[in-house]
Amino acid sequence: MSALLRAEDIGVRYGGVRALDGVSIEVRDGEVLGLIGPNGAGKTTLFECIAGFNRPATGRITFAGEDITSATPEQRAARGLIRSFQDARLFESLTVFQTVLLAQEKRQPSRPLPNVFALPSTRRAERARAEAADALIDTMGLGGYRDRLVSELSTGTRRITELACVLALEPRLLLLDEPSSGIAQREVEALGALLRRIKEVTGCTMLVIEHDMPLIMGLADRIVALDSGRFLAEGSPRQIVEHPEVVRSYLGTGTETVHRSGTIRPRNGRARRARPLVARPAARQETT
Repeated sequence: MSALLRAEDIGVRYGGVRALDGVSIEVRDGEVLGLIGPNGAGKTTLFECIAGFNRPATGRITFAGEDITSATPEQRAARGLIRSFQDARLFESLTVFQTVLLAQEKRQPSRPLPNVFALPSTRRAERARAEAADALIDTMGLGGYRDRLVSELSTGTRRITELACVLALEPRLLLLDEPSSGIAQREVEALGALLRRIKEVTGCTMLVIEHDMPLIMGLADRIVALDSGRFLAEGSPRQIVEHPEVVRSYLGTGTETVHRSGTIRPRNGRARRARPLVARPAARQETT
């Protein structure tokens, strides 16, 4: 499997603090790579460098064989390198459908003059965008919320709406920063199933920061662990969760406790059924 992204010898300093110290990672085309580590390990700083929001003091970043070290976030996004954020900032007054529809403007921008004259090509483009928005809504299990305002959504449903908007940008490499943030623990297992479905449907590669160990262990093909701005370990989920340095610096417990927690599923065991991540919307109450 060829490398889609390489970050080599990345170094970042904030005054006298070395946030990243010569970190190198490789994301292979078609895989899900997990990125874990304690708070302050440098995970988000590395994400910021890869996405272009932070310029590293040292190192080089290549994407699809092209050096993007000096490229802007917009230039990287145009190439298919898309980053999500922990805090979903959506327009409260828009519906879910309008929100996903608006997200497509980046790829298929509306043109003011043709819109004024309602040209046939404009109407066809509008229909195509609406169909694409509905397809994404169905894929994400948001059909029951299509016409609900964002202000009416729960935190978990807002998170899924944000993911739908990110997918509207047609990512080739999707950077997910703690996708389970703000979601109730009982819904996290369903989130893992949804992310796997996204990968199957879109074929996009993923680099995921996540603190929920059962989620990332069940989702990732490989995992990289950082600690204090330095590379700590790399391997399969099973190798990482049993790596003595990772256990000592991050998990803070013994391997037997990790097994009991469900982080590593038994080979012949049956996983418990996950609750739907997006619950059925409650019926509106009519007022007189």
